[in-house]
Amino acid sequence: MTRHSRIRTGWTAGAALALALVSGCEGLEGDAASPTDSGAAAPAAGPAVSPLRNPDGTGPGLAPVTGDGPEATARGLIEDLETKGRGPKTGYDRDEFGYAWMDTADGVPLARNGCDTRNDLMNRDGEDVRFRAGSDCVVVSMTLDDPYTGRTIDWRKQQATEVQIDHVVPLSYSWQMGAARWPESRRKQFANDVLNLLPVEGRANSAKRDSGPASWLPPNKRIRCAYAVRFAQVAEKYELPVTAPDKVTMLAQCGE
Repeated sequence: MTRHSRIRTGWTAGAALALALVSGCEGLEGDAASPTDSGAAAPAAGPAVSPLRNPDGTGPGLAPVTGDGPEATARGLIEDLETKGRGPKTGYDRDEFGYAWMDTADGVPLARNGCDTRNDLMNRDGEDVRFRAGSDCVVVSMTLDDPYTGRTIDWRKQQATEVQIDHVVPLSYSWQMGAARWPESRRKQFANDVLNLLPVEGRANSAKRDSGPASWLPPNKRIRCAYAVRFAQVAEKYELPVTAPDKVTMLAQCGE
């Protein structure tokens, strides 16, 4: 089974439609997660997709949002977000969101496809992907065009932390903004939702920690509006407010 055919088995019809619209044009645990075996080379992931054309996160990467029309759309999305101050971090623990990279979180694309979330993401965004011998799931090497830094990273499993999986809206941020009151099933969904997850350079992800946009933005300035859009998409989907400084900063990335 090819890489693309395996991923398609986990899609909903809506996810397939979303990708059709854009065609042609493991790691550490926590609020992040990780950056020689042999295996057959998989097809390239293809070009990164704008978050405005990838509303469920099943398309690869995070392409820039540019131009008056797309930037206006981005600002409209951000402007609709509610604001409030961060609540206390009391009681937060990574385990409150389930064990890392489970394949059994309900309500998210690619769940229950026989491959854990981390490897699904490496497979989604990586190019020249190679799997462990005998597996069509476990990624052992790939090339990543890192959206946060603009670097091209030739990743090997032996240097696992060089690429980490970032929760765009960090888990502890979500906890402080309302997730502390969610049922466990919704927190598991949030932690494994591909809309909220990006493979990125490990050092950039470690620098971000649990920051909102007012405290941290990707070093790659070309991607900052796209990052703000993705942050807003996740907040909107899960009915999470953002802080007022975060909202102001997000709007400023998209021409405000």
